[in-house]
Amino acid sequence: MARRSPCLQTLDAPGKASLRRRAVRDAEGLAVVGQDGAAGALLNPVRRRVLAALQAPGSATSIAAAIGLTRQVVNYHVRALERAGLVEEVGRRQRRGVEERIVRAAASHYVISPDAIGTLGHSPTGDSDRFSATYQVAVAARTIREVAALATLARKAGKRLTTLTLDLEVHLATPAAREAFANELAESVMRIAARHHSADTPGGRTYRLFAGVHPVVVSPGQPPRRRRKE
Repeated sequence: MARRSPCLQTLDAPGKASLRRRAVRDAEGLAVVGQDGAAGALLNPVRRRVLAALQAPGSATSIAAAIGLTRQVVNYHVRALERAGLVEEVGRRQRRGVEERIVRAAASHYVISPDAIGTLGHSPTGDSDRFSATYQVAVAARTIREVAALATLARKAGKRLTTLTLDLEVHLATPAAREAFANELAESVMRIAARHHSADTPGGRTYRLFAGVHPVVVSPGQPPRRRRKE
């Protein structure tokens, strides 16, 4: 079943998080962390706890009570997360004669872009084995980089970045069935792409399509998945 991706943004400008007064609501969407500062902030376990608590808007006082730390410690980490672009201010309120800032996490999910630690490893064009794990990871890394860049442009233009994601599971009985599935999938995609491809149409836009197949990870002790009856 085709699913539209959640709202996506990039955190690529530490210290420049938007402080627009928006309706106070829970965090939503995906943020691609593309800078060393933001990536480093996510590695701190206390800051991850603060981020988790800030999925719903709160103040340093309310978050401190929720996670069992002092307000001063929470405020210190909130400021660091704001500088990294991971937390944003959404409002202010008066509490006991003191103005209290209300903040929340900038997104509900985070993924660290490969660019956050530099260009390491293979590129999709440097590996011709399309059945290798290395090639699949390289394509996935390129997708993160490209979508992150597009999200930045869309945000600056005040537009929403729309993508298409297909996510499904298929049970293949034998290696021969796996090979037949792969060949038929590739042939079908190429046939559809050729039918819709129009390189000479003015005003069109080029899209990148990728498909990856890998075994499903089953944790120890996890019950087997039930396959739906047709």
